[in-house]
Amino acid sequence: MTIAAWVEKAALKYPEKTALQFEGTKISYGDFDQEIKNTAALLFHALDIRRGDRVAYLGQNHPRMLYVFFACLRIGAIFLPLNWRLTAAEHHHMLTESGAAALFVGGPFEEQCQPLKAALKDVKFVHMSANDKPGWYSMPKRLRETKTVSAGLTDDPRDPALLIFTSGTTGHPKGAVLTKSALETNAKNSVNMHDMTFDDIILTILPLFHVGGLNIQTTAAFYVGATVVLHRTFEAERAIAALKDDHPSLTIILPAHMPLLASHGAWPALDLSSLRAVTTGSCVVPDHMTSFWHDRNIPLLQVYGASETCPIAIHQTAKDAFETAGSIGFPAKYCAVRIVDENDEDCAVDQAGEILIKGDNVMTSYWQDAPETKKSLKDGWFYTGDMGYQDAKGCYHFVDRKKDMIISGGENIYPAELEVVLGGHPDILEAAVVGRPDERWGEAVVAFIVLKAGTTVSREDILTWLGGRLGRYKHPRDIHFIAELPRNEMRKILKEKLRAMA
Repeated sequence: MTIAAWVEKAALKYPEKTALQFEGTKISYGDFDQEIKNTAALLFHALDIRRGDRVAYLGQNHPRMLYVFFACLRIGAIFLPLNWRLTAAEHHHMLTESGAAALFVGGPFEEQCQPLKAALKDVKFVHMSANDKPGWYSMPKRLRETKTVSAGLTDDPRDPALLIFTSGTTGHPKGAVLTKSALETNAKNSVNMHDMTFDDIILTILPLFHVGGLNIQTTAAFYVGATVVLHRTFEAERAIAALKDDHPSLTIILPAHMPLLASHGAWPALDLSSLRAVTTGSCVVPDHMTSFWHDRNIPLLQVYGASETCPIAIHQTAKDAFETAGSIGFPAKYCAVRIVDENDEDCAVDQAGEILIKGDNVMTSYWQDAPETKKSLKDGWFYTGDMGYQDAKGCYHFVDRKKDMIISGGENIYPAELEVVLGGHPDILEAAVVGRPDERWGEAVVAFIVLKAGTTVSREDILTWLGGRLGRYKHPRDIHFIAELPRNEMRKILKEKLRAMA
């Protein structure tokens, strides 16, 4: 039984248990299962979606996004979640690249989809209102028409299930193809990582259009029959209210979210006793952000992975989080990991090299992109493009993106190291470092810095402060003070934009 039938299985065992809680409404596993089956009938009978067809969804987190996702799994279609922060031009690329047969659109995004609808004649556009909209399908209306029929269950673990376009920090996004088997393997890795059980309450605040929000905890919760408290987006006020009132046992908080929580007036006195652990990732986690949770005796679990790995590949657990603080932990239960040099030879202990991942959670390919697939997948190993190393205890450490490494005067400089040090300056809110071509040195180090409100610091002040903390060859040649760093939807810094600015 693959992920396609998880909710149905749970509904048979404990139909009254809450599967989803959303904006004050509780949805039982029995009702969740019925909504999925109704949506599968809509896809199959009203929209003529068949096995292998791509079905896109554009909208903020909502239960119906999960209905469409699991409905696609039931009939063998491929779910394509779209990042609602992108432009219509970017959505056009993803829809045409994937050959999407249908697009479900949340209310706030209908207007921006009008040009897409005019351009994409072969795509069925579905809105969420019961009202008629010329040229659109109404999801509520079509559900009423099809709820008395059913669509059969397609349950082949080899079927492509999820098409995730990479966040595009390195250029044009590519579509990672993940099978039902990959999703199940990832869920097992998550259960092992989090010690997740039937009794857990999962607070999901990350966007479900990203593999992290969808798969690190959310889909795994339905694998074990846990409860998911779902938020449309991250808002510090609502997250704190959920921590107080909903008593979640597990959640994911990105490093970029932590200052927003810490600055909230309710934070110091907030009761966090229900939390068994907090998961984080997507970038290097500075020591002070680890202490943010460890000082309150809550394990902070770093997870490492990518869209192409579903994403869980390396992680910490609550049992080892305190003693391995600052690392990314150990290989996931159903993953193998290697660190290799430029000649694909295994690196020695403490020697930095490229991180390779192997396992059933790894993508099968990039969508219709054989050249990129061949570059990234070799003998079953996914070449991540990330640099890391393994210490003597077998624990892994992330160093930086391979492409972000700066070679200046023949020395390798890892921007992440400098960013962590700069982040420790009392007046610096955050910093990002990139390389700039330099005739003499090959590359020069350039830092972009966001200062804390009400502070004034000069370039000379920062260079003096770095003096006893980093070797001079790592010091930035240029420092630019900016109001905010450019980021993508997962709060990753867009280094390509900074390189252009540099």
